[in-house]
Amino acid sequence: MKSIVFTHAAASDFDELPAEPRRAVGNALIAYATTGRGDVKKLKGRDGFRMRVGRYRVLFDEDKTTILAIYIGKRETTTYK
Repeated sequence: MKSIVFTHAAASDFDELPAEPRRAVGNALIAYATTGRGDVKKLKGRDGFRMRVGRYRVLFDEDKTTILAIYIGKRETTTYK
C-alpha cells in the first residue's frame, strides 16, 4: 500500500469539494493506493498522472511508496492548464 500525500493546494481543493464528490475522490485514491486499480493515465506533454473520478480529476505524481496529489478539480475548469 502506498501513502497518499496532498500538497497544500490539493488539500484545499479536496476540502472545498461537495460531500459526495469528496467521498468518491477519497475512495478512489485509497483504492488506487491499495490495489493499483483506477481510471489512471499518464499525462502527455508533462510529468505526472491523472485519475478520473466522474466529473473530477486528480493530478498526481507517484513513486514506489507515495502518491502525491497535486490538484483536484472538475474537468470543465482549468484542470490541464
